[in-house]
Amino acid sequence: MSIDISIVERTAELSRLHLDEDEKKQFVSQISDILEYVEKINTLDTSKVEPTDHIIDNVNVFRDDEIGTSLNHDDIKHNAPQFDRGHFVVPKIIE
Repeated sequence: MSIDISIVERTAELSRLHLDEDEKKQFVSQISDILEYVEKINTLDTSKVEPTDHIIDNVNVFRDDEIGTSLNHDDIKHNAPQFDRGHFVVPKIIE
């Protein structure tokens, strides 16, 4: 894929970035270098490489779900700025 100044200008416009001419030229060069490197990677034979979702083997790192003691309802009430009928009262944010 060929990158030119028009693509950089359009991307900057969509991103609400204000770039001067030197920055635009620099981005064209840098993006072209990145795409050239990706093309080199695409030439590698990966047919014998198994797909992975992690580079290391992850196992379930969750703790056991055990029943424990809960906080006292009255203590929660005293720490809340506003509490009504068992619920925290917060400012309305959705109309």
